[in-house]
Amino acid sequence: MVFHKKDTGSAFAANLFSSSAILTWASGIDAVVNFTLENTRHSKSFCKICGSALPCTQLGDILAVPAGCLDTKLLIKPTAHIFGVSKAAWEENLEAITKFERLP
Repeated sequence: MVFHKKDTGSAFAANLFSSSAILTWASGIDAVVNFTLENTRHSKSFCKICGSALPCTQLGDILAVPAGCLDTKLLIKPTAHIFGVSKAAWEENLEAITKFERLP
């Protein structure tokens, strides 16, 4: 089973990973729900009020931060594309397809 596709509902998920960052909740910790898929290393956290993806600890000590949950401009660019073996069959030459600035 390909967990990242089922987790995001898409072929992609933009996440930031750190083995040295420390997560401290300023507020709202009571709205955070954590889920770990049994017998796997797949975990996620989300807000039980709005459903937004939230940072969580993966693999014991790696902090995973969904890039879309950040309120600030992201100044770094991707350095890796993981789970390539399970990529969607249609994930080829995406830069060549029509692009829209908004919902067409």
